[in-house]
Amino acid sequence: MTRPVRPALLLIAAAAGSFLLSMIQSVPVPVLPQIASQLGVDATTVGWVTTATLLAASACTPLLGRLGHVLGIKPVFVGTLILTLIGSVLAATVHDIGWLIAARILQGTSFGLFPLGISLLRHELPAHKLTNAMAVVASTLGVGGGVALVAAGLLTQNGADYRRVFWLCVLVSALALALSLTLPKRAGGGGRVDVLGAVVLSAGLVSLLLPISQGHTWGWSSPRVLVLFAAAIVILAGFLLLERRLAAPLVSVQLLRHRPILITNLAAMSVGFAMFALQLATSYFVQSPRAYTGFGFTATVLQTSVVFLLPGAAASIVVGPLAGRLVGRIGPRLVLALACGIAALSTASLAFLHDSKGAVIAGFVVASCAIAMAYASMPALLVAHVDPHDTGIANSVNSIMRTIGGTIGSALVITILAGQTHLVGKVALPTENAYRISYALGAIVFAVGGALVLLFIDGNRAAVAAPEKHEASDGGRAATAVPQAIDLAEAGPEPARA
Repeated sequence: MTRPVRPALLLIAAAAGSFLLSMIQSVPVPVLPQIASQLGVDATTVGWVTTATLLAASACTPLLGRLGHVLGIKPVFVGTLILTLIGSVLAATVHDIGWLIAARILQGTSFGLFPLGISLLRHELPAHKLTNAMAVVASTLGVGGGVALVAAGLLTQNGADYRRVFWLCVLVSALALALSLTLPKRAGGGGRVDVLGAVVLSAGLVSLLLPISQGHTWGWSSPRVLVLFAAAIVILAGFLLLERRLAAPLVSVQLLRHRPILITNLAAMSVGFAMFALQLATSYFVQSPRAYTGFGFTATVLQTSVVFLLPGAAASIVVGPLAGRLVGRIGPRLVLALACGIAALSTASLAFLHDSKGAVIAGFVVASCAIAMAYASMPALLVAHVDPHDTGIANSVNSIMRTIGGTIGSALVITILAGQTHLVGKVALPTENAYRISYALGAIVFAVGGALVLLFIDGNRAAVAAPEKHEASDGGRAATAVPQAIDLAEAGPEPARA
């Protein structure tokens, strides 16, 4: 007998998974110097603590999205959380950099939780609750990162053991796992998993992301970087050719080429790029020693987290559900374009209005709220144009594009800050112009993302597909009814496009 769906508990479980993955991505960033010091390794080696998670996420996310459709979402969701919990416990207990990197690889599987959660909501919730629920879950992506940065500052002040941040991951992973056990269990759609496609796609993404994340250390013109970029082009091109020949591909090439999906993915890449550029530039800027540079606020890591970053994370918690209601009124396309426009203006303001704490905090809060709006709108925009069985993989690809954008944004800002410096004693510090360029670049990319959405996605097709209904048939396999759709801009029905 199928357990009745409890919408509130379902929403909390999906949101907890998204919060966890966002926290895992961000929590070690402020404490990397402490990890290097306490484990006795250099900065290049400790960088793999973040790079390993990124590479694991790119390799696992599409596969987990497809497994959710084939095997059923709950077992894949629960299994992913078990791996994440194991990785978190390992990270919190080991005293060796090699084992810590291995733990971070296991934690990287958590990135599959967001697309699985969105797919779960679409399958289980009634249509009138779906849009707001997706917005709440998506907005936790920004909240989790902000909370992680604040928690890292609080837990590791005065040189405390960096492992405290990973014990926090253990706690949140355990809570998310407990919540996931309450999820309804539905039969999977059956079929085969394109393992070869998953391996080829993973190899291509690793070949792309590895030189992006390590380029500032290896040198952008070094043989390793150039060879990996060339390999990424060849492998990803081969992946597309392979998928076109398969009857049951990991990712449908037609799905990737469908214009609303393509543009939404490019917008996700833009938002990811600009968000990480904004967060990284702001974190470094406020810690600049004003007595020596003439700008910045000489903030400690703790002050950076609590005073400058926490208000943005707190505001995002409120904005997420409100953005869901706005999506229901005017459609995800307009909300995403509006969010990108607001984020562009607020990020651009930071390039010029950064002399006072109030101006920096206000600009960062507005940008953070706009990012939460963008995150809230993208799942609804994808759902409007894909069939239910493609929901997981469509959101998986969108997550990867956001990750790629974030990786490029972080690497580019680090390169800009390292390339424009002046000496203070024996220490090279970024110039004020380097921060202006970083903020301006983020604003431009935000604006480009919004413009793409307005120009190339048809505003008359803003529909969100209703959840698929499961009925026992064909020996117990779940049959999927033809999805209905509800127009977000108008009340009339409209079929979702595949």
